[in-house]
Amino acid sequence: MTENQFVVFKLGEEKYGVDILNVSTISEYLEITRVPDAPKYVQGMINLRGDIIPVINLKKRFNIPETNVSDETRIIIYSIDGVAIGFLVDEASQVIRVDEKDIEPTPAILRGADREYISGVGKYNGQIIILLDFSKILSEAERAEIKKLV
Repeated sequence: MTENQFVVFKLGEEKYGVDILNVSTISEYLEITRVPDAPKYVQGMINLRGDIIPVINLKKRFNIPETNVSDETRIIIYSIDGVAIGFLVDEASQVIRVDEKDIEPTPAILRGADREYISGVGKYNGQIIILLDFSKILSEAERAEIKKLV
């Protein structure tokens, strides 16, 4: 059996997972500098160990009601096309291993051109974890726009 490793994070009460292979680090919340005229889902930019990294607010991107930053808020740094991009999440608590047999294809109700970033649904300890592909959350045009910020 093949096992996949996922970083599990929360947005509101829901749990999501992202393949650990392209996650470079998980940072505690850092002060985010807003960028004028940036797309609404771009929270701003952070300085992480000397690197300027754009930060995407996943709640804004997914139209989930926003909450205040807490001690649990994290920024998942993920590499897309060689560019480090931060994804703001409510909590990033653990790394899990999921057998391939416990990963279901994306249900039809969640499929569609605007949801191709959902790569499947994982079952872990009786819980459902929506598996995301961060590299597909942004369109090519949006990725190009983000690259202009750095």
